[in-house]
Amino acid sequence: MRKFNAVLSMSILALFLVHAIAGSFQLAGIIPGGSGIMQAVAWLMLGFIIIHVIIGCKLTADTLKACKKSGTSYYKENKLFWLRRSSGFAIMIFILFHVLIFLGKDENGVFRLSYFGILQLISQILLVLSIAVHVLTNIKPLMIAIGTKSYAKILIDILFILSVILILSGIGFVIYYLRWNLV
Repeated sequence: MRKFNAVLSMSILALFLVHAIAGSFQLAGIIPGGSGIMQAVAWLMLGFIIIHVIIGCKLTADTLKACKKSGTSYYKENKLFWLRRSSGFAIMIFILFHVLIFLGKDENGVFRLSYFGILQLISQILLVLSIAVHVLTNIKPLMIAIGTKSYAKILIDILFILSVILILSGIGFVIYYLRWNLV
């Protein structure tokens, strides 16, 4: 199950990179929005995320059972484990907001999005931050799980690329907010 989850995580990450880059350019008004391909990528990614959440819940439940059985949880020693789980939980909440904000409606053949105010901006910046924490704390074990030899050589490059894309996403949300509220 862990190997399947690792492959699933890599698939989610690849879809996220496409979604984040294209979405940032759409939010900034650089490329047009409402693409059927981008919607398909988003919904496929959401489906993969749901499966990933189910597996994560199962693995967390197994961990909690083992802690109960042993009589101790070693919370201090497992802070990183709980950081990964809590950031994943935060992502679930903020993805719900993301979907609700960007779902949009078709009105007489014209695609319309909901209002994007300061609360929507804050929720989306928190989404980017929770994704950053979750991905950046899980990238090393993911590289090990998929069998990458000498992952240390490429780890810094991967972290740099992910950081740039996450910053790009945050900037895209800010530009979109400014476009909604200043234009």
